[in-house]
Amino acid sequence: MAGKPTLHYFNGRGRMECIRWLLAAAGVEFEEKFIEKPEDLDKLKNDGSLMFQQVPMVEIDGMKLVQTRAILNYIATKYNLYGKDMKERALIDMYSEGVEDLGEMIMHLPLCPPDQKDAKIAQIKERTTNRYFPAFEKVLKNHGQDYLVGNKLSKADIHLVELLYYVEELDPSLLANFPLLKVSSPTALGSRHTPHLGICSLDPGTEVLGSALSGFLPSAPVPSLTCWSLSACLSPPPRADWS
Repeated sequence: MAGKPTLHYFNGRGRMECIRWLLAAAGVEFEEKFIEKPEDLDKLKNDGSLMFQQVPMVEIDGMKLVQTRAILNYIATKYNLYGKDMKERALIDMYSEGVEDLGEMIMHLPLCPPDQKDAKIAQIKERTTNRYFPAFEKVLKNHGQDYLVGNKLSKADIHLVELLYYVEELDPSLLANFPLLKVSSPTALGSRHTPHLGICSLDPGTEVLGSALSGFLPSAPVPSLTCWSLSACLSPPPRADWS
């Protein structure tokens, strides 16, 4: 029997968080080896573990996978979260990339210079309510089903729920005009859901993800996940070491 996947990343959300969510949604237990000092990253680079000299990196099925999208696609395919045919996979990719567009804006918010932060938050709110959330609301309204594609859970649904979580942290009112998204919102995902904490003020060790996903998924046990301060993740080391 293959061992648990091992995740190599900094002690933070960053680009590994969507991978953690997807593994949890698939009911897969995993281990994490945090990069806590420059020497840890250098070791991975020097022993040939990082093809492009950057993380995240996931050890799974005898491979050392890098590049976030490649990792996500492998996990989604392995655990049947990637549609039944090419058309469904195309839709799943399209929706997932839309989620990523908005998620990237939120993820980089802690790096924004203080004098630009208010403008960046305003832009995120405008894009959320006028571009991205209306699109996902329309998809669900048009086909009248519970999931984005094929009336079955896919990686697009998991990525969207993760995004809803971050948007609620930023401003819960942004979900007010999107009733179909609110049904799947983090607040509805389980009674143990952690209250809104603010994405830049989470203390290291705040446990928030496992309870949310356990309410979203009808079966499959969900491992407990630990969410870390995004700012702590994004400060050291340099962004050139991400993928």
